[in-house]
Amino acid sequence: MNTISRFINGFLLFITSSALWLTAVTKIIWLPVPLAILYLAINIVPNIRNYKISSFRLRNCLEGADLLFSFLTASTLSLILHYVLFLILMPDDYLLWIFSALFAFITLGIVFVNGILRVYLTSIQLGIKYRLLGIFLGWIPVLNITALIFIISITTKEVEFEYNKILLNKERESQQICRTKYPILLVHGVFFRDSKTLNYWGRIPQELIKNGATIYYGNHQSALSVKESGIEIAERIQKIVKETGCEKVNIIAHSKGGLDCRYAISCLGADKYVASLTTINTPHRGCLFADYLLDIAPDSFAHKVAHKYNSAYKVLGDEEPDFLSAVYDLTDEKCHQFNKEVLDKNGILYQSVGTKLNNATSGRFPLNLSYSLVKHFAGDNDGLVGKESFPWGSNYTYITVNGKRGVSHADIIDLHRENITNFDVREFYVQLVSDLKSRGL
Repeated sequence: MNTISRFINGFLLFITSSALWLTAVTKIIWLPVPLAILYLAINIVPNIRNYKISSFRLRNCLEGADLLFSFLTASTLSLILHYVLFLILMPDDYLLWIFSALFAFITLGIVFVNGILRVYLTSIQLGIKYRLLGIFLGWIPVLNITALIFIISITTKEVEFEYNKILLNKERESQQICRTKYPILLVHGVFFRDSKTLNYWGRIPQELIKNGATIYYGNHQSALSVKESGIEIAERIQKIVKETGCEKVNIIAHSKGGLDCRYAISCLGADKYVASLTTINTPHRGCLFADYLLDIAPDSFAHKVAHKYNSAYKVLGDEEPDFLSAVYDLTDEKCHQFNKEVLDKNGILYQSVGTKLNNATSGRFPLNLSYSLVKHFAGDNDGLVGKESFPWGSNYTYITVNGKRGVSHADIIDLHRENITNFDVREFYVQLVSDLKSRGL
């Protein structure tokens, strides 16, 4: 919806909220009827053109932003009107002014509640933080207007972005650009599990599926040594091949998952079932932050943390989680030894991806805390792993974006479901898998 249309709707809302004063001035007793119908129409269908958007969520999100914009416009005009009326009517006709102001406050308040509920219930990009800021700042004059403009901007951009993606996927639907010869196996990193409720890979799998990909998950435990994780992944690969007859898989592995897969391929015979391995922000040369934590933490404290972690993840489904083994295998020394012993296999495409977080404040917890420490030890990093640790294989892609934001260790798997300016993480994976298809894999 363009800005001009929003201003027109805002003006119409202003007219309906001034119904009491307009009726008193014009003496047209039937005037409230069409104004009431117009008011209801604005609340129910802010703009009929929004119905070209097939997604119910996106349509309601945009309508919420439209209502908030109309509220802001109408409230501004109403304040001006009632200020002028105050100068003209007071004190001779103060009752008309009071009732008109009260009527405007109630009618505009209903529109605001309608709009804010729609965007709060449907927007992904607002997140918890901006929702809470909107609630707290809503009670502070001037800042509440700033917060409202910010909410309108975020939700409008979200709908525009998502709608363009819908159009793009519809346009190339027949091409099935992600329908690779072999299915995609997504392998998670350390301290996470594959879950149907909260997908580790965010919105990426569904975007790939829309473009023709067949997706499987590693389904391995959250924290084990590289060797033990490798065993689970090798077994998972063989199971997929046996059950589907797909012959091979294309692996996309994040973080420690890349090391786990390298071990499965090189040491456990999985190489004959793997067409390609793409590692995403994998610490191939170690994670100096892991070294730092192990150096400063007393053994008693490390074992206490490990015990609590292992106990918690047994409840969540892990059979024998091993926190300390997982962390030790990410150290500089362990990875250096790993690279000497675990050699790449011929006939497999090895490639890698790394990203850069531009500053600590742009990373979400806990990467906003770890960024500066990692930078001290390893220079440019993604909030967890240094830049020099990422490259592996024949192709290496290093992702940076201009400005303060950058792309973190979590952003590259869409963990926060955030649309990052100048980097479309979902489209990045679509093009990555499309490239695998073009290679005949």
